[in-house]
This record gives sequence, C-alpha cells and structure tokens, in this order.
Amino acid sequence: MGGKNGAPVKSIGKIIRSVQAFGRELSRKSLTSEPRTPVIGLALGGGFARGMAHVGVLKVLEEEGIPIRLIAGTSVGALIGASYCSGVSVQELEALARSVRFTTFARWTVSRFGFASNDRMIAFLARTLKVKTFEELLIPLGVTATDFNSGEAVVFHSGSIIDPVRASCAYPGMFLPVNIRDHWLVDGMLSHPVPSVPVREMGAERVLAVHLKGQWSKDGAPRHLFDVIGQSFAIAQDKMSHVWRGAADIVVEPDVAGFAYDDFKRASELVRAGEVAMRKALPEVLQWLEKPVETLIPAKPRPVIAPAPMSAD
Repeated sequence: MGGKNGAPVKSIGKIIRSVQAFGRELSRKSLTSEPRTPVIGLALGGGFARGMAHVGVLKVLEEEGIPIRLIAGTSVGALIGASYCSGVSVQELEALARSVRFTTFARWTVSRFGFASNDRMIAFLARTLKVKTFEELLIPLGVTATDFNSGEAVVFHSGSIIDPVRASCAYPGMFLPVNIRDHWLVDGMLSHPVPSVPVREMGAERVLAVHLKGQWSKDGAPRHLFDVIGQSFAIAQDKMSHVWRGAADIVVEPDVAGFAYDDFKRASELVRAGEVAMRKALPEVLQWLEKPVETLIPAKPRPVIAPAPMSAD
C-alpha cells in the first residue's frame, strides 16, 4: 500500500501544509493594522494655583489637533483633568480659572488634622463636571492619591469622581485627609508628583508630562507653617523626580517660578505660561504624529485599563 499510494499521500500532505501556511499568513495579515497614531497620554502634575498653567497646555493641544487619548492627574492636575475629561471645554476652563479663589474649594476649620477642609469642592465639582462617574468620562482618567497609613499610591479609575479628586487635592497639614471606603487619603503628590507612571500603565504609548516646578517659599525665612510644609515637600519631590521623568517621553515645564501657591488672581498669566511652554515642546509632539506606529493587534477606541486598587464607591 505504501509503495503504490505513497506518492499521492505525500502530495496531499504537501497540499494540506501549504493551505495551513497560507491560512496562517492570511490570519497574520488580517491582524496587522494600518500604521496609526500612537496612544498619547497626558500626565498633569500638582501645583495648587499654578495648575492653571495646565489649561494653557490643553488649549495648545486642542488648537494643534493633538489627540489625547488618556489623562492622569495629581492634585490640581486631577481637578483640571477630571473637568476636561468630563466634557468641560478649554474656554470654560479658562473662565473658571479666572473666577476661582482659595475659598471656592476650601474653608478654614479647627481640627488637629489640618487647618482647612476642601469639602466645598463637592459643590464646586457637582456644578462643574458634565458627568459624575469615571465610567461616563469622554476620555479615560486616572486620579492619584496616597494612602496615609500605608504610604501606598492609589489610582482611581472607577466609581464617583468627586471624592477621589478631593483626596488627590488634600495637601497634608493644610487640608484634612479624605476618607474613602475606610482609607484615609491625602494628596497624590506624595506618591505621584507628576503621574506619568499611572498614565503609562493605563496604556499610553507616548507620555506628555506637565511639571509645575516652582518654589513654594520665596528666598529668605519662611513666612508661616505652610511655607515650611510646602517647601519641604517641594524639596522631597524634586529628589524623586527621576521616577516620573523616566516614564515620560516629553516633559513640559511652564515657567511658574514667579507665582505663589495661592496666586489664583493671576490665572490668565498662568494659562499663558502653559501655552508658551507647550508651544516650545510642540515640534517634538508633532513628530509622534508624523511617525505612526504599527501593531499586530488593532488599537481599541478606549485602551483597556487595569483594575484600580480601590474604587471610589
């Protein structure tokens, strides 16, 4: 049987292997996407009133048609990021920046945990945000905070937006910690001064990080306790900058050195500082669009985000 029919059997085997190879090639080609724009993530750092510079950065990115697919925010970066991702326009953000003051978000209080509460932020965000949960946002968002007891970073991606943003803005010593699901949380600047690592973990292929470098205290002796606390954190954060810088492709640093932490009245100047810095970095960002990436798996409309360690609800 082998002598008579061996040749035809061998021929059939060759045909089968050829068909299988052809099928694998077709499958490979069908999975290969066309060159596409990389997934660009924006990491917005903390800086209190200096965070108004973030609005200028967003303004330039919109004007130039740079597609931002993911945003992560720390402290004021979380507040502005949440507003923008919810559908608040750059023009609306500019108007808000000019109108807010310290008392918009905070009220002085008597507590052994801090001098002020940011509970006024609840009403402010309820008025400002176009949606109330992370799941409804137009752009996926990560909001950073720090677990006061463990020191671990917490990044929120799900549930209600308001309390995570409050926690991200709870500067230790100034604002009371925020309790979410029996965890006492404070400012995300302690764990992610600029959240380039979280936005990279969310699926960003290119990370644009915005760092609001500026001394909390002017030259000379500190004026009060807030200068002591703020400058101490500024020094510590500068020493750990290699972590977030290492996860960023481009770092934009608006010139905010001449602005105080509570300079809300100079919002227009801060927005302009963000615009100027982003314009300088624009040629590098535009190169990302000129050199599209290829992948064997087509890009999804919304990148898959790993489950957050803790939901807001």
